[in-house]
Amino acid sequence: MRADLALVGFGHVGQRFARLIAEQEHSLRTAYDLDLRIVGIATRRHGSVFAFEGVDVSKALADVANGRSLGVGQDSPTPTQLATRLGESRSPLRVLVETTTLAIADGQPAIGHIEAAIDAGCHAVTANKGPAAFAYRRLRDRAAEAGVSFLFEGAVMDGVPVFNLVRETMPAVTVRGFRGVVNSTTNHILTALESGESFAPALARMQAEGIAEADASLDVDGWDAAAKTAALANVLMDAELTPHLVDRTGIGPESAGQAQDARRRGSRLRLVASASRDDRGNVIATVRPVELPREDLLSGLRGTANALILHTDLLGDVAIHQLGGGLTMTAYALLSDLIAIRRGFRL
Repeated sequence: MRADLALVGFGHVGQRFARLIAEQEHSLRTAYDLDLRIVGIATRRHGSVFAFEGVDVSKALADVANGRSLGVGQDSPTPTQLATRLGESRSPLRVLVETTTLAIADGQPAIGHIEAAIDAGCHAVTANKGPAAFAYRRLRDRAAEAGVSFLFEGAVMDGVPVFNLVRETMPAVTVRGFRGVVNSTTNHILTALESGESFAPALARMQAEGIAEADASLDVDGWDAAAKTAALANVLMDAELTPHLVDRTGIGPESAGQAQDARRRGSRLRLVASASRDDRGNVIATVRPVELPREDLLSGLRGTANALILHTDLLGDVAIHQLGGGLTMTAYALLSDLIAIRRGFRL
């Protein structure tokens, strides 16, 4: 089955996704009867391009790598126009793939991109935390009314299934709360600090590897973790939070002494995201550095490892552990969402 894709955002994640679908072309066709074709790309810095017959992805990758504009000599559709044109495609599957960076103020323009796709009759997948963190209910209901999918597995813990796990394999289970380490950059930094390394070079490594957010303050100030916490609470606990409603404390160079003191006591300092319900049923969410005892699962996370512990009514505590994150894992999350759409699609 042909699936036409339009990519909004073509940074590290978007480019890795474009390469990944080329690498997996044969297995996607044979295992899932899925033939992916990129028909549009929109970027903030390099313009945009659209072609119903498919864009030259290799050229687009080279143009962006060399600082050239996409679609020279052609019109440059806006993301909304890109979604509209995608909706006019005759392919049975039409999917907008959104990978712009998190806007912590209000989740825009990513939310608008998702809405434009839904309104054009297209499915939407995103690795951006903003849509689920700021507007999950609205987008979920809007997609359901339009008969399309809104998926976002890459928003938390890269490609490790979190949302899919609960949705597909835990029927009739209520998630009562959670806690976890969900930001790779800060976990790497805290691991380095407790070993005596300085804050700046540890952060620089994460930026060089493309793991840290484009605006690294989103990581170290706890905003990225707060957005993930809001997204998790909204989706898994039917909350209606935004990152600004999460009680948030980040880390900084001053965390070095705290991390080293904790290690001397046999503990570890970790940036922990958590959510639970109070006596009135309200969801209370926090992100803050916590000194954890050695026997705590989260205490043993080193480097870019992440873990999430779901507190449930029927299964007790369920832990999801990711040993390391990276661009390929996030790109894979987008691919897994596409396969989920294919599996659920009906002509």
